[in-house]
Amino acid sequence: MTTTDIHHAILAVWRIEQPRLITSLSRMLRDVPLAEELTQDALVAALESWPATGIPEQPGAWLMATAKRRALDQLRRARMLARKHEMVTLELEAEQQAMPDMDAALDDHIGDELLRLIFTACHPLLSHEGRVALALRMICGLTTEEIARAFLVSETTVAQRIVRAKRTLSESGLVYETPRREELSERLAAVLEVVYLIFNEGHTAARGEDWLRPQLCQEALRIGRILTSIAPREPEAHGLLALMELNASRTAARTDAAGEPILMGDQNRALWDQLQIRRGMLALGRARELGGAGGFYVLQAEIVACHAKAGTAAETDWRRISAFYSELAKRANSPVIELNRAVAVGIAEGPAAGLAIANRLVGEPALRTYHLLESVRGDLLCKLERFEEARAAFESAAALASNKRERDFLQRRAAEAARAASSPTD
Repeated sequence: MTTTDIHHAILAVWRIEQPRLITSLSRMLRDVPLAEELTQDALVAALESWPATGIPEQPGAWLMATAKRRALDQLRRARMLARKHEMVTLELEAEQQAMPDMDAALDDHIGDELLRLIFTACHPLLSHEGRVALALRMICGLTTEEIARAFLVSETTVAQRIVRAKRTLSESGLVYETPRREELSERLAAVLEVVYLIFNEGHTAARGEDWLRPQLCQEALRIGRILTSIAPREPEAHGLLALMELNASRTAARTDAAGEPILMGDQNRALWDQLQIRRGMLALGRARELGGAGGFYVLQAEIVACHAKAGTAAETDWRRISAFYSELAKRANSPVIELNRAVAVGIAEGPAAGLAIANRLVGEPALRTYHLLESVRGDLLCKLERFEEARAAFESAAALASNKRERDFLQRRAAEAARAASSPTD
């Protein structure tokens, strides 16, 4: 195995282990920013050590042991006299001496501590944007570039939000906690948004060589189910759970044996998980009962439910989906939602109508580097048999895509459009 291969393997392990490390260290140190810093130190240590020694059998345990040692060193060097730090030092030392094998459990399970970390990152003292950016940085391990793509803002803006959020957490002495019931509602909206974005990153990865990150999807679903028990009368919690269950039900059909993406219209619907669809529909029904019909997550769940109820792609009620997107666009005022509406309108009313909506978004500053805009335009142009324009659109989309699978897919579509453009017409 080459050094490059080992580095790729380390980063793959890191994606899985990072949330576990931060949650465990945050619980022990009562300091989220310090836990995140020590977790990064553990990654650097792995990059320095593993190419020579090989990847350990239990990489999570190795990373945690390394992070704990550095935590102890830092506490000792700083000679922190505060009672909290004395207690933490004693706990860590006793834990290492009495329970040396305890960290092996890290390779098997992520407990509900992750939800506490999300609630801590979503403290109302932090700005709304800072809460979500900080959580995505710590929990998903997304880079500032990737978070910037999710928010459609500049990397500098995201970096500043994260720095300010960390500073606020450190200076205010905020504890690592799940809030009391009376405090939950003021954090819940931000927590739901974080879980939503975690699921989205797992459902369609922003970077890397794999299109899906199933571990993130499963973790988001687990947290979503907990949230509906914590806030049983919050319709948007049920709406988000419905959205995730229904989207996750298609996982087995979304890629082929080689891991290449399969568009929804081409998927084998026999592979869709009917049990998960039923769970999603039950959650959606509960959201409706609670009066959440017009909610952000409920409307999106309604859209996915239209796909889930269709026996074939041809049976999909695209006019209903288009109407839901219109309602969603009014509520959220998002260019990404408007782009999704263009797709729905393009099927319900014809590609020319969809292209007209997509073309209006071309000058939108927030979508300047958003690859799916050109991808949608390319698809609609193909349907209109404007193949040379479609080729150019797909090539532009491929150049902007960060995920290898998605980039390869777009390049294949560009090649198909090029062949169609060069084919003689009747």
